[in-house]
This record gives sequence, C-alpha cells and structure tokens, in this order.
Amino acid sequence: MPHTRPTPVPGNLTQFEHLALSSPVNLADGHARQELTPGQSRIVGELPALWADVLARPVEEVEAEAYRTYFELLGQYGHRLPSTRVLSCYSSSVAMEIFARSLAAVADTALLIHPTFDNIPDILRGAGLALRPLEEEALHGGDLDPAVLRSVGCVFVTTPNNPTGRVLAEERLRALAAQCAEHDVVLALDTSFRGFDTRAQYDHYAVLDGSGCRWVVIEDTGKLWPTLELKVGWLVFPEPVGLPLSEVYSDILLGVSPLVLSMVRRFAEDAAGGGLAELHRFIAGNRAVVREVLAGVPGIGFPHPHSRGSVERVELGARSALEVWSALREHGVHALPCRKFHWADPARGEHGLRVALARPTSSVLAGARALRSVLLPGR
Repeated sequence: MPHTRPTPVPGNLTQFEHLALSSPVNLADGHARQELTPGQSRIVGELPALWADVLARPVEEVEAEAYRTYFELLGQYGHRLPSTRVLSCYSSSVAMEIFARSLAAVADTALLIHPTFDNIPDILRGAGLALRPLEEEALHGGDLDPAVLRSVGCVFVTTPNNPTGRVLAEERLRALAAQCAEHDVVLALDTSFRGFDTRAQYDHYAVLDGSGCRWVVIEDTGKLWPTLELKVGWLVFPEPVGLPLSEVYSDILLGVSPLVLSMVRRFAEDAAGGGLAELHRFIAGNRAVVREVLAGVPGIGFPHPHSRGSVERVELGARSALEVWSALREHGVHALPCRKFHWADPARGEHGLRVALARPTSSVLAGARALRSVLLPGR
C-alpha cells in the first residue's frame, strides 16, 4: 500500500473548520447547519418572488428594511439614531477586515478580549496592530486600569464571547463605554452570537450613544440560520467616529446582494414570529444531549455551564485536545481544539474542545457518542 502522510496540524481555527466541511459529522465550525424549519423552508420557496421584488425597488430601501428588521428582532432599536451609519458586508470577517484597516490608520495597539476566535487577532495583527490581552475576568470584574487604556487606541470585546458564551452585562458596557470616552479610546464590539442569548439583547446602541465614546459594532446573521453561507455582516458606527471606515469599505466592496438582504429580512420576520424562541429551545436541547452523553466520563467538565450560544466547550481533563481531535477524525467526526482561542497563551486551551450545536440533533448525538468512545476506549 502507498504510504499516506498524516494531515499536518492546521495553523488556525478556520483551517481546522475547513478540514471538517466534507466530513460525515462536522461539529467544528460555528455556522448554522441545522435543518430548515417549515417556516424557513417556505421562505426558500419565496426566493423567485423576492428576486422580482428587489429588482423593482431601490437597493437602499431593501438594505434598510433588512438591518432594521434584524437589529430590532434582537432588541437593538437605538440603531435608528440619525448619526448611526450601517455598512453591509458579505460576512462579519469582511466587516472585521474593514474595521482593522481603518483602526490601523489612526492607532497602533488594541486591547483584545482573551480568549476569543483567532481570526480576530489574526486580522488585527495583519493590519499592523499590536495586541494586548484583556482577560474575561478583568473585563467583567470592574473598571479597567487607566494606565492600560492610555496605552491603546481600541478596546475590542466579543459579546457573547466565543467559545465561553460570556455576555457583557448592560451596566458593565455602560461603565466600559464611559471609560473609553474618558480616554478617547474606540470601543469595538463583535456581537455575532447575540441572537442566541436574551441576556445580550438589551439595546447596546442606546448605551453606546449615551456614553459619548467612539464605537463600532460588528453584527452577523451567519450564526443563526442555515442559509448555505448566504448571510450579511454589518459594520455599525456613529458619524463622526474618527476612523476611515467608509473609505476602506469602498476599497473592498460596493455592497451586498439585495436578494440576500431581502432573504435575511424574511428570516428575521420568521424569527420574530416565534422562530427565535424555537431556535433557543433547539440549541438548549442539543447542549443537553452533549452533556448527557458525556456524563460520568472521568475528568470531563463543562466550564461554561450558563452559556446559551450555539457552541459548547468541553474540558478534557489531562487529555490533549489535539490528540482527541485526531482520534475523533478516525470516527468521521470533527470538533475544534481550543488552543488557538487563547491567542496570547495557547497552552491554556490545550485540554479544551469546542463542539458546535447548530446541527441536526442526530449529528450532535453521533458526535457526542464518538467523543465518549474516544475518551473511554475499550468500554
């Protein structure tokens, strides 16, 4: 038989996720891959009519309807303030790239939440920014050190965070925004997982506008609905904000397909009619499946018991997450080792594995059973 080389260890989390795309059981990426609900299936059937509708209407009108419906589904009414600008992007990563390039034009260092998904530090560093880690306990525990704030041009927070699910409470956001205003530091929020957690659905825009700070918010529809990567990322900010966001945006893209925007609006309308609550129940059910199947496995833990996001972090005790990942691949199952989330200290993620929950329950069950068999060989 010809010798088969082992697959090299991926260099970042997205590379791990790419390996999983064609696997029998993909529990790696955080994108929505569950089955369509009956209501969502009807929307897919409406696509020819949506196509005809957007051809007859101004793109600006279609775009505004989409983001208003989506934002207000999640409690974000403050976006309607006259000074607020909304730029539509193909994904939150594109929005992140635009933000990073804009920030690098006026600052050289950012204070970034730690841990978080590694494409955020990668994009910021790729734009030439130096990074300092902001530990979750420090973020949630009280005011930040003024000396640290004087040394950076931006504080960047993911809320709810990925993979921990921790939400920045309203009172903490208000206090943090006030500190950023005092030190003239840009406050940036990535809220891509907001839709899964009602605790994150207070009106961030009202808080930010009332603070007087310079702020930027990245919104994302791609985590909520299984739309085959037809999604929108939004870059939201007040004018003036002191960043060349519109200019960098125009360097990268003209806009987003109005058909996708119209589809997003319809999915948001369906969610407002009960679909969002149904999604919350579905994710909670899949989380319970993972915890029940792994119950009783020695050394296994769930470090974020109150997380409501569409991912679940599993602590593996003394086991190496990379070794468990490799063993799972032999079963046709992919999950995500957590080293790279800890972008400033990868060793802290050595024993963690992230499992995606926005999948058919049968896939989650199969993946959890495979993980149990890997952790309990011979039983």
